[in-house]
Amino acid sequence: MNYLRFSLGTAVLAGSLTATTPAMAEDLTLCWAAWDPANALVELSKEFEEASGNTMSFEFIPWPNFADRMLNELNSGGQLCDLLIGDSQWIGGGAENGHYVKLNEFFDAEGISMDDFAPATVYAYSTWPKGEPNYYALPAMGDANGWFYRKDWFARDDIRAAFKEQTGRELGEPQTQLELMEIAKFFQGREIDGNTVYGVSIFTERGSEGITMGATGALYAWGFKYENEPGSYDMEGAVNSPQAVEALEFYKELYDCCTPPGYTNAYMGESLDAFKSGQVAMAMNWFAFFPGLYADPDVGGDRIDFFVNPAQNVAASTLGGQGISVVSYSDKKDAALEYIKWFADPEVQAKWWSLGGYSASNAVLNDPSFVDSQPFAGDFLEAMDGVQDFWQEPAYAELLLAMQKRLHDYIVADQGTAQEALDKLTEDWTEIFEDEGKL
Repeated sequence: MNYLRFSLGTAVLAGSLTATTPAMAEDLTLCWAAWDPANALVELSKEFEEASGNTMSFEFIPWPNFADRMLNELNSGGQLCDLLIGDSQWIGGGAENGHYVKLNEFFDAEGISMDDFAPATVYAYSTWPKGEPNYYALPAMGDANGWFYRKDWFARDDIRAAFKEQTGRELGEPQTQLELMEIAKFFQGREIDGNTVYGVSIFTERGSEGITMGATGALYAWGFKYENEPGSYDMEGAVNSPQAVEALEFYKELYDCCTPPGYTNAYMGESLDAFKSGQVAMAMNWFAFFPGLYADPDVGGDRIDFFVNPAQNVAASTLGGQGISVVSYSDKKDAALEYIKWFADPEVQAKWWSLGGYSASNAVLNDPSFVDSQPFAGDFLEAMDGVQDFWQEPAYAELLLAMQKRLHDYIVADQGTAQEALDKLTEDWTEIFEDEGKL
């Protein structure tokens, strides 16, 4: 069966849960972040309720509070969540601290193979230790940090002529990070339809993860590595390499030259607002928001287009996305596992994509019609081929706080140099891993 075409048609999704339906129906609570894909999952889950007899409740936490709220819930052994769609960086702590149920035996018993999901998502969302066949989540929401732009502005003859005169080349989607900055500088302060516009909206937020998720888009593109050898925790000369310094200097210059005024603490919402209000020519954000952007009545449709994070030395994108886990403290594990089995079905995965979620199922991603199913589908596939992620260590929170501070102090607060910021970050991380007994 062509599952993607099935999902985009009018057929009714059939349930296949008869053999595992529990004797007593349960009310399951699924916890996730509050954003557009969560609304799509609510709609999708109605079919699980109908097929299984279980009911679904949802606890959705705004992104700025999501990590603190959910990690506190896990660390306290709380029973709020039966199922948790947790960030990729939590998988190490979820496994080592016993928060997540190990799923290997369940997958084997139910014939669920991780070979049926995109390798990058299995590696990042499911495995601990990394790359080992120990699974603590099913890939649920593929995602990466990408870009979108005002296609209607890029197509205007007057703007194209001015760009050609200024730069000597045609205006189009940037192929490198340096081309992106050149375009951003061209648009910065330009008047379009009587309004002053700006070059880009990027991530600068300090409180949670924003500036790290933004700056790593540049760092990875320059070839940044966390360790000289994977698993060694040997960071000196990797984290603070000349390439990393150059990338960080680039991101600071992009912030200084080409963002809207007062853009000192911006993450997902602020980036979206700047674009939707017509302030910026280009913006970074997670692919998760692209369906909503394309549907936007003011800036969507023919006015918008999308591109993958531009390469510099290497093609790379910052990984987003999450896996879905069964919380070990739940007293409804059997019903929660039933949801995992249902969600893994290729037909359900195809419906998930059609509703605005990002499937990691190969049956969906490799379907010949996938690339043409949405204007950003091909970019999504390309991005997921080159994703890189932050530390997934149990000490993830401390590691992230250190990077947030060092990057924000340098990029936004204008303290010190890029070399100094990365040298200090290397020291911070070394101390954390020493405390963990890993150095």
